[in-house]
Amino acid sequence: MTRLVTLAATGVLIPALVCGEALPKKSLDDCIALSLAQQPRLAAADASIEAARERVWQSAAAYLPQVTASYAANRRSATAGSLTGGGTFGGAPQRTRTFNFFSTGVALSQVLFDFGQNLALVHRARALEVSAAADAETERDAVVFDVSQAYLGLLAAYRLRTVADETVRQNQQHLELAQGRYDVGFAPRFDVTQAQVQVANAELAQVTARNNVTLGRETLRNAIGLPGPLDFDIVDVLDTPRVTLSEAAALGLAYEHRPELASIRSRQKAASLQIDALQKDYLPKLTGGANYIFSGQRHPLNDTWNAGAAVNLSVFNGGLTTAQVGEARANLEVLDANAETLRQNVMLEVRQAMANVQQGTESIRVAEKASRQARENLELAEGRYSTGVGNIIELTDAQASLASAEANQVQALVNYRIAVATLERATAQPVD
Repeated sequence: MTRLVTLAATGVLIPALVCGEALPKKSLDDCIALSLAQQPRLAAADASIEAARERVWQSAAAYLPQVTASYAANRRSATAGSLTGGGTFGGAPQRTRTFNFFSTGVALSQVLFDFGQNLALVHRARALEVSAAADAETERDAVVFDVSQAYLGLLAAYRLRTVADETVRQNQQHLELAQGRYDVGFAPRFDVTQAQVQVANAELAQVTARNNVTLGRETLRNAIGLPGPLDFDIVDVLDTPRVTLSEAAALGLAYEHRPELASIRSRQKAASLQIDALQKDYLPKLTGGANYIFSGQRHPLNDTWNAGAAVNLSVFNGGLTTAQVGEARANLEVLDANAETLRQNVMLEVRQAMANVQQGTESIRVAEKASRQARENLELAEGRYSTGVGNIIELTDAQASLASAEANQVQALVNYRIAVATLERATAQPVD
């Protein structure tokens, strides 16, 4: 079925690309929404929540009555004395008798009082369910970040492909200019061959840039979780307005909303409740029970019933309970240490993201300035060469500087947007 869907999607996409038809465009928010519906990683996370929810019911089941039914049919061989509990009669051996024996009945048991042990286990299971939900939210944030990275990577590939196409066009113009000057005797053959080399290098870079677009589309498809190829294009968001957020505000958002912190807090609560439940093993437990049984050698069977209550207390179990409590306390100490480590890592992630956002803002300003200067430098070099004042090396250097400056500008925009996406993941909140 998946193969048929893939082939069908390919059959729709390829003709559109061949005919030059424009694909529908989706924004970053559209891609994120699509990934939240398609990504199998999130389906696995949802299944983990459901499993944790079922474990809550497993813990709660101990508070409900336990009812069992049974039926047995046996072929027995016994003496009358063994059946009645008596010995031999008058010293004479009793004859063994073989007969059928049937037994059927129902039994009921109910925990009456356990000092809240099972209630602690129910609360522990609920805390673990909350932890599983927080872990699923962490997975969701990871999927959103992966889609954002893939989306921005594809935008960078598109922009760099445009730069590569423009570089090829400009170098071809320079080759035509050099060829024309050579034909009229105003330039040496070296100018033509140098321009040809530049065109070849630009075309090689163009091939790489186009392949990067293909790879970027595949990366985005995989991040979204689509089984088939992308049947849409994306909206350019690299020139969106800058964001401003103080470090203190970012840390406050992270400490309040990071699902990893919520998850480990729930696991700490679950570990504490487990200690409480284990300590209740030192105390007695009161249970009630009843059964009703029909038994005998032939139908109709004889009926019997009994009902009662029992108090069970573990007097000595080889130190098992003590060791279990000690293990649970050590596990809680591990979680406490991990919680502090996680909190410090969150602080580090937020501060790094803030530093990268600030660097990205400055890098964009510098890259835009360099791009304007490089374009102006190329215009001057083209004018100098066309009038015979400049040389081909000066022209090709100016062209290479412009291509590098434009690529750096694209990379600065992408790096800034990735830094913003990283900050949003670090704070678990949108910051724009």
